[in-house]
Amino acid sequence: MVKVLVVDDSAVVRRILSKELAADPELEVVGAAPDPYVARDMIVRLAPDVITLDLEMPRMDGLSFLQRLMKHYPLPVIIVSSLTPRGGDLAMEAMDLGAVDVMCKPGSAYTVGEMTDELRDKVKAAALIDVSRLSKRNGKTSATGYRPSPLRRTTNKILAIGASTGGTTAIAHLLQRMPHNGPGTIITQHMPEHFTRSFAERLDANSKMTVREASDGDSVVPGVALVAPGNKHLLLKRDGARYYVQVRTGPPVNRHRPSVDVMFRSVALAAGQNAIGVILTGMGRDGALGMKEMRDAGAHTIGQDETSCVVYGMPRAAYEEQAVCEVAPLDEILTHILARA
Repeated sequence: MVKVLVVDDSAVVRRILSKELAADPELEVVGAAPDPYVARDMIVRLAPDVITLDLEMPRMDGLSFLQRLMKHYPLPVIIVSSLTPRGGDLAMEAMDLGAVDVMCKPGSAYTVGEMTDELRDKVKAAALIDVSRLSKRNGKTSATGYRPSPLRRTTNKILAIGASTGGTTAIAHLLQRMPHNGPGTIITQHMPEHFTRSFAERLDANSKMTVREASDGDSVVPGVALVAPGNKHLLLKRDGARYYVQVRTGPPVNRHRPSVDVMFRSVALAAGQNAIGVILTGMGRDGALGMKEMRDAGAHTIGQDETSCVVYGMPRAAYEEQAVCEVAPLDEILTHILARA
């Protein structure tokens, strides 16, 4: 049984989240706190396994509370934030401080029904995460340390990266070390809209490559990485020698939009053996079947190993589908990418 503490200044949100989480027989909501000061006392008394945390609260903001929590009483924390550009920026700061995942609050854009199953899954996955290991990885995402040699020439190779829980840190770890003329890259990270724009901006500020949220029709060229917008699927297309992306709506796949499977399948069709696929940490099976199609089409595919994953779900599923050509720890994946590029 996973014990959950809900922290949010809105009585309505506390009631909704508590009710929906408690409906799962594997979850127990041990309390609901209106602010960090009440949450602090509840944590000591109730010893929750996972916390859901709002960021904009009175008395003490969520970021300050999260920073103190990770220093003195580290626990898996899932951010439940408002669907706004400011909410996206704050959520990215929270991920840097050690939060394991992010969700949108139920509201006009995301109904309770749409987010309930995903939140329950995220809470269960978070309960299995070693937060101390995650914080150590976050501490390594500065641009110091290992530097690969620059590519000798640009190529038309396409790199496709898919990830979920823990993926923001893993993707940053790769891109911060990628040379400025690295292969044209497309990325699907399970994340709501607005949050993906903030995520792309943070990657861009700390990478030699140009990183931005993808727009429909953007060219995929060396030195540029495109991040799938939240709530939209990202597909690779080819027109002669030119690769470009389509950004589309459509039904969720594997309960996700954007979906890694959708992106990988489009890469298999458009690029075939000219592509490299990487599947990183995340819960569930999204991306496994699409990566199998990539491998069958001649692409070189890489799965992150269990030891370096925050959640060994998506890479495990890809391995079980015989979709990966090789398995590697996160610190070595870039070497394999550059060798193929």
